[in-house]
Amino acid sequence: MTKRTNRSYTAEFKQEAVALVTEQGYSVSKAAASLGITDKLLYNWKAKFEAEQSGSILSADERAELLKLRKEVKELRMEKKY
Repeated sequence: MTKRTNRSYTAEFKQEAVALVTEQGYSVSKAAASLGITDKLLYNWKAKFEAEQSGSILSADERAELLKLRKEVKELRMEKKY
């Protein structure tokens, strides 16, 4: 059994990989195969890139509020069980 090592890719490589799909019309599977990466990795990069482009990244205040609300929901669910 061989030990797998995690490879790191530059931001530029990731952007160019996503551009193959979004701008040049390649399918994710063909682009990933030609670059020697997995489909899942390219899908992840594409989703992250699209999230950054759409401006859906939360501000620090929004992130803090989201965490607070999730905690509150968790507590309420626990109370409801008992």
